[in-house]
Amino acid sequence: MMIKLGLCMLLLLLSTFGKAQDVLKRKVSDSLIDDKSETTAISEVIIQSASRSIKLNDGNVVMAVSGNKDFRTSTNLFEVLRKTPGVAIDQEGGIFIGGRVTPAIFIDGKPVVMTNQELQAYLRSLPPEMVESLEVNSNPSSKYDAEFKGIIDIKLKKNTNLGWKGSYNGNLYINKFSTRENSLNLTYNTGKVAYSVQAGYNDGISTYRYHALQRLANTNVMRTKTYQEDRGAVYSIQTGVDFRVNDKNRVSINLRGNFRENDRIRSGSLYTTDKSETKLVSHTESENPISYSQDNYGMTANYSFQNKGFKIDFLGNYLSVKNKQQDDFINRNKGSSALLSYWKSDLFNKISIYTGQIDASQKIGSADMEVGIKYSQSDTHNNIRYDTLSAAGQFVFDPARSNIFSYKEKIWAGYLAYRQKLGKLQINAGIRFENTNSISNAITVDSLVSRNYLEWLPSFSASYTINPSNELSFSYSRKITRPVFSQLNPFRFYFSPLNYWIGNPYLLPSFTSQIKATYRYKNWITSFTLGKEKDVMTRYPIYNPETNVLEYLGTNLPYRKFAVLETSFPLKIKKWWTVTSQFAGYYNYEFRPYLDDVFALKICNYEIRLNQVFTLPKGYTINLFANYESKSGNSLYIIKPRYTVDLSVQKFWLDNKLNTKIGYNNIFDSYDQRLEFRHKQIMDNRLGHWWDSSRFFLSLSYNFGSSKYQAKEIQKTEEENRTR
Repeated sequence: MMIKLGLCMLLLLLSTFGKAQDVLKRKVSDSLIDDKSETTAISEVIIQSASRSIKLNDGNVVMAVSGNKDFRTSTNLFEVLRKTPGVAIDQEGGIFIGGRVTPAIFIDGKPVVMTNQELQAYLRSLPPEMVESLEVNSNPSSKYDAEFKGIIDIKLKKNTNLGWKGSYNGNLYINKFSTRENSLNLTYNTGKVAYSVQAGYNDGISTYRYHALQRLANTNVMRTKTYQEDRGAVYSIQTGVDFRVNDKNRVSINLRGNFRENDRIRSGSLYTTDKSETKLVSHTESENPISYSQDNYGMTANYSFQNKGFKIDFLGNYLSVKNKQQDDFINRNKGSSALLSYWKSDLFNKISIYTGQIDASQKIGSADMEVGIKYSQSDTHNNIRYDTLSAAGQFVFDPARSNIFSYKEKIWAGYLAYRQKLGKLQINAGIRFENTNSISNAITVDSLVSRNYLEWLPSFSASYTINPSNELSFSYSRKITRPVFSQLNPFRFYFSPLNYWIGNPYLLPSFTSQIKATYRYKNWITSFTLGKEKDVMTRYPIYNPETNVLEYLGTNLPYRKFAVLETSFPLKIKKWWTVTSQFAGYYNYEFRPYLDDVFALKICNYEIRLNQVFTLPKGYTINLFANYESKSGNSLYIIKPRYTVDLSVQKFWLDNKLNTKIGYNNIFDSYDQRLEFRHKQIMDNRLGHWWDSSRFFLSLSYNFGSSKYQAKEIQKTEEENRTR
């Protein structure tokens, strides 16, 4: 059914593409279209290009958000990103561009980096009406931190009216359980000083299911099932003061706190039969209750000076994160209820980050020279203790699972960038250096890994404006990706009693070189990216046929080659009906040594999106969004195709102060992820993940106050992203 749906969507896409070409070739007089033709069949209506809501900036796609009908029914900015060309959101809220690249999030040109959960909550607190535009940069220059393989820059609407303004945003999601999101924004502007306060509270229950089928080495068949309920509450508050000293000097200070409490109930079973699946061999049940908390504190200080063509900017950040988690792992025989094993874990994790950077620029004629330097320091300490129930009925320390791990990292970075406009040609060139000094210390196993390396990272881009309807751009960059803490930490993270993954403190950073070409014809944008990544960081499975334990370990692959083709074009079929079509094709070639073999497969897959907006009488807007992903995977796993369909309705009330939205996401509950191991001679394993993304939602936002001043958002650093 999913394949048929994908083919139908592809045919519709191609059909729409063909109709658009016919319109471009034909010259039809406006007098031929009268009132009577407006009521004829859709197939006889001339399709026209939609109004301009998309453009290029140095080859980067810039999408208007506020006032854009494509996003009018979206509950928040997180939902807007799902429909933005070139951006993808997975079931757990991860944001990706250009395939599987995790972008840095910027607000008004400044990096905003949080843990994944905190970032999701922040994006869900922003309604589309507060956002001017989104800029998607899938090939950032050397001006930006080398870990930024991609950037999404969110431009907030700017108003400077004096007085105060407030807004409330609330969302309710319902399926088996319900979740609620609430945010309150207050700003006060005196002309010289702007104050801002944002408070949020989210709570509710989310569910997750995991299932796997594995044919064991002894020919038995084992089925794994896991069900999880996550009951959570998140409190957040941030305050800011922005001093406009004069036209040249500006100072801002921001403070924030985010506090999370989660109680997770996870239950599972291992059901094993003989190879005919008629005789029961064993049946065990597991319970894994989890209590988790996270406390985040952050501070940002920013000073900027600007005089004529000269500008200097200082940005300093401090972040403190504390994580605590307690687990119980209880395994019983299903038939007799006899206790098979019982162990407990107690985790404490603390992260501290300090950063400071100075950027300066000088305009010289039609050219701009920029220079900057940055220092960042991060310290992470992780202590996890396991205690196992002994035969005597006492919990005793388990040294095989317990782990104390610390990671310290210092980075000095600097860049020099040149930019000049020569008529219709815009040229950008830059060079960046980054010196990394890191020490990872697995104290429990007495393993110390120290590294100190310097890398030079160039970039170049050129864009040419042929005419107002045609633009062409080309860019090149070299990037570095350092392993994050969770990839380095050599402790066990359990999915089930026989399934877990372990970090690798010996992982090396990876390096990516890529080129990108982009062409725009009116609202039609097509881009092509080609690149190669060395020392690719990935996980691989190892199966033990004696214990039936399946563990996932981290390693560096020698290299992979990749290519991405993306195109999007909005069309106005009728005054009340617009369609935005998106197509992305992906190519991936991995050189993967695994066990005693080398697997090198060429994987091609594609994704199609159709976003239809219907503007109806009396101010109602209906949005129908469909997404199809073809079969994909990597050298080891096949990922099955899947699709999703969303339907929503929006309307303004009370002179546009009240905005209400109602809808249903993932109507057919068809967006679960199913994987299959390719090489049956090594391991016959099939697994699936399901998240509760099929749900009804109700959303409302209300604006009040006497001003439309938009407060400056907190600025945070890219190092914070690596705490996840």
